[in-house]
Amino acid sequence: MGKLKQPRRLKDNEAIAVAKMLRGSPQKLNLVAETIRGMKVEKALASLQFNRRKAAADVRKVLQSAIANAENNHSLNVDQLIVTEASVGKSLTMKRIRARARGRTARILKPFSRLRIVVREVEESA
Repeated sequence: MGKLKQPRRLKDNEAIAVAKMLRGSPQKLNLVAETIRGMKVEKALASLQFNRRKAAADVRKVLQSAIANAENNHSLNVDQLIVTEASVGKSLTMKRIRARARGRTARILKPFSRLRIVVREVEESA
């Protein structure tokens, strides 16, 4: 009996990769993600490799996963892929306590983020 198969949410020439629990704030992760939006994937990988921010390693790993999904699961040509979408969202936030003066406490928030990268195969124009 089971459920019916859901239709594919992306087009046939697109592939996706998602990371759900990245340590770091969405604001800082978005600074790195916006640098690769609309780029060809090989140029985006090179850009992320030499980016000095800590979040660049996480973004690069997810981008490599999206490229692998495109190649292996959807038989897309890797040389014609561009980064269509790189969206960042909030995940959970760990709450910790720091001791302050006179017996009081201060709250420390340690946020987690989500990253979603969509790559699309485009036809090269002459």
